[in-house]
Amino acid sequence: MSITIPVELGFEFDVKASAKEVFAVLSDVPVSASHYPHLDKLVDLGGGAYRWEMENIGVGAIQMQTVYASKYVSNKSKGTVVWTPVEGEGNALVSGSWKITANKKSTNVVLQVEAEMSLPLPALMKMVVAPLVEAEFERMTERYIANLIERFGGEV
Repeated sequence: MSITIPVELGFEFDVKASAKEVFAVLSDVPVSASHYPHLDKLVDLGGGAYRWEMENIGVGAIQMQTVYASKYVSNKSKGTVVWTPVEGEGNALVSGSWKITANKKSTNVVLQVEAEMSLPLPALMKMVVAPLVEAEFERMTERYIANLIERFGGEV
Protein backbone atom coordinates (compact mmCIF):
# COMPACT_ATOMS: atom_id res chain seq x y z
CA MET A 1 0.00 0.00 0.00
CA SER A 2 1.33 3.42 -0.89
CA ILE A 3 0.26 7.01 -1.15
CA THR A 4 1.11 9.54 -3.85
CA ILE A 5 1.81 13.15 -2.94
CA PRO A 6 1.92 15.79 -5.69
CA VAL A 7 3.98 18.95 -5.17
CA GLU A 8 4.25 22.02 -7.41
CA LEU A 9 6.68 24.85 -6.77
CA GLY A 10 7.55 28.04 -8.60
CA PHE A 11 10.20 30.63 -7.80
CA GLU A 12 11.51 33.75 -9.50
CA PHE A 13 14.56 35.77 -8.51
CA ASP A 14 17.22 38.09 -9.93
CA VAL A 15 20.94 37.59 -9.39
CA LYS A 16 24.05 39.69 -9.97
CA ALA A 17 25.81 37.12 -12.21
CA SER A 18 25.61 37.22 -15.99
CA ALA A 19 23.08 35.07 -17.85
CA LYS A 20 26.03 33.22 -19.40
CA GLU A 21 27.40 32.27 -15.96
CA VAL A 22 23.96 31.34 -14.60
CA PHE A 23 23.23 29.15 -17.63
CA ALA A 24 26.66 27.48 -17.34
CA VAL A 25 25.91 26.44 -13.74
CA LEU A 26 22.25 25.47 -14.14
CA SER A 27 22.80 23.50 -17.37
CA ASP A 28 25.62 21.48 -15.76
CA VAL A 29 23.50 19.09 -13.68
CA PRO A 30 26.29 17.86 -11.33
CA VAL A 31 27.39 21.45 -10.61
CA SER A 32 23.81 22.63 -10.08
CA ALA A 33 22.92 19.57 -7.98
CA SER A 34 25.93 20.17 -5.71
CA HIS A 35 23.99 23.16 -4.30
CA TYR A 36 20.95 21.05 -3.34
CA PRO A 37 20.71 20.19 0.38
CA HIS A 38 20.49 16.57 1.54
CA LEU A 39 21.62 15.12 -1.80
CA ASP A 40 23.33 11.83 -0.98
CA LYS A 41 24.32 10.79 -4.49
CA LEU A 42 23.84 11.94 -8.09
CA VAL A 43 24.25 9.11 -10.61
CA ASP A 44 24.89 9.84 -14.30
CA LEU A 45 22.66 7.43 -16.24
CA GLY A 46 23.93 8.67 -19.62
CA GLY A 47 22.10 10.56 -22.35
CA GLY A 48 21.47 13.59 -20.16
CA ALA A 49 19.66 11.55 -17.48
CA TYR A 50 20.60 11.62 -13.80
CA ARG A 51 19.31 9.72 -10.77
CA TRP A 52 19.03 11.80 -7.60
CA GLU A 53 19.34 9.83 -4.36
CA MET A 54 18.44 12.01 -1.42
CA GLU A 55 19.45 11.43 2.19
CA ASN A 56 17.01 9.52 4.35
CA ILE A 57 14.89 12.07 6.23
CA GLY A 58 11.93 11.93 8.56
CA VAL A 59 10.58 12.21 12.04
CA GLY A 60 10.17 9.29 14.44
CA ALA A 61 8.67 6.23 12.77
CA ILE A 62 8.12 8.05 9.47
CA GLN A 63 11.37 7.86 7.54
CA MET A 64 11.76 8.23 3.79
CA GLN A 65 14.33 8.50 1.07
CA THR A 66 13.40 10.13 -2.20
CA VAL A 67 15.00 8.65 -5.29
CA TYR A 68 14.15 9.77 -8.82
CA ALA A 69 15.67 10.23 -12.25
CA SER A 70 15.13 12.99 -14.79
CA LYS A 71 16.42 13.62 -18.30
CA TYR A 72 17.80 17.13 -18.85
CA VAL A 73 17.77 19.17 -22.07
CA SER A 74 19.51 22.55 -22.21
CA ASN A 75 18.92 25.21 -24.85
CA LYS A 76 21.45 28.01 -24.62
CA SER A 77 19.77 30.27 -27.21
CA LYS A 78 16.44 30.07 -25.34
CA GLY A 79 18.09 30.22 -21.92
CA THR A 80 16.28 27.11 -20.73
CA VAL A 81 17.02 23.88 -18.95
CA VAL A 82 14.09 21.46 -18.98
CA TRP A 83 13.85 18.09 -17.24
CA THR A 84 11.36 15.27 -17.58
CA PRO A 85 10.90 12.14 -15.45
CA VAL A 86 12.61 8.85 -16.26
CA GLU A 87 10.01 6.15 -15.58
CA GLY A 88 10.95 3.20 -13.39
CA GLU A 89 13.66 4.94 -11.36
CA GLY A 90 12.94 5.37 -7.67
CA ASN A 91 9.83 6.52 -5.85
CA ALA A 92 9.19 9.93 -7.44
CA LEU A 93 8.58 11.57 -10.79
CA VAL A 94 10.11 15.03 -11.09
CA SER A 95 9.87 17.48 -13.97
CA GLY A 96 10.60 21.15 -14.26
CA SER A 97 12.49 23.95 -15.90
CA TRP A 98 14.86 26.83 -15.46
CA LYS A 99 14.30 29.97 -17.55
CA ILE A 100 17.26 32.36 -17.59
CA THR A 101 16.85 35.91 -18.94
CA ALA A 102 19.56 38.56 -19.18
CA ASN A 103 18.71 42.02 -17.88
CA LYS A 104 20.94 45.10 -18.16
CA LYS A 105 22.61 44.67 -14.78
CA SER A 106 21.27 41.34 -13.55
CA THR A 107 19.84 37.98 -14.61
CA ASN A 108 16.27 36.87 -14.03
CA VAL A 109 15.84 33.21 -13.10
CA VAL A 110 12.54 31.32 -13.00
CA LEU A 111 12.25 27.82 -11.57
CA GLN A 112 9.20 25.60 -12.03
CA VAL A 113 9.08 22.12 -10.45
CA GLU A 114 6.41 19.44 -10.42
CA ALA A 115 6.93 16.29 -8.38
CA GLU A 116 4.87 13.26 -7.55
CA MET A 117 6.23 11.21 -4.67
CA SER A 118 5.07 7.70 -3.80
CA LEU A 119 5.53 6.58 -0.22
CA PRO A 120 4.89 3.09 1.20
CA LEU A 121 2.29 4.21 3.73
CA PRO A 122 -1.38 3.43 4.33
CA ALA A 123 -3.92 5.80 2.76
CA LEU A 124 -4.97 7.03 6.20
CA MET A 125 -1.50 8.57 6.65
CA LYS A 126 -1.84 10.85 3.61
CA MET A 127 -3.62 13.64 5.52
CA VAL A 128 -0.79 13.73 8.07
CA VAL A 129 2.20 13.04 5.83
CA ALA A 130 1.34 15.07 2.70
CA PRO A 131 1.71 18.52 4.35
CA LEU A 132 5.02 17.44 5.93
CA VAL A 133 6.41 16.16 2.61
CA GLU A 134 5.27 19.30 0.79
CA ALA A 135 6.82 21.56 3.43
CA GLU A 136 10.12 19.66 3.43
CA PHE A 137 10.36 19.68 -0.38
CA GLU A 138 9.68 23.43 -0.40
CA ARG A 139 12.18 24.07 2.42
CA MET A 140 14.94 22.13 0.65
CA THR A 141 14.22 23.86 -2.67
CA GLU A 142 14.32 27.27 -0.95
CA ARG A 143 17.72 26.33 0.55
CA TYR A 144 18.87 25.23 -2.93
CA ILE A 145 17.87 28.61 -4.37
CA ALA A 146 19.58 30.45 -1.49
CA ASN A 147 22.77 28.44 -2.16
CA LEU A 148 22.58 29.29 -5.87
CA ILE A 149 21.95 32.98 -5.14
CA GLU A 150 25.07 32.99 -2.98
CA ARG A 151 27.00 31.23 -5.77
CA PHE A 152 25.83 33.95 -8.21
CA GLY A 153 27.03 36.82 -6.02
CA GLY A 154 23.74 37.66 -4.35
CA GLU A 155 20.26 38.75 -5.22
CA VAL A 156 19.52 42.05 -6.93
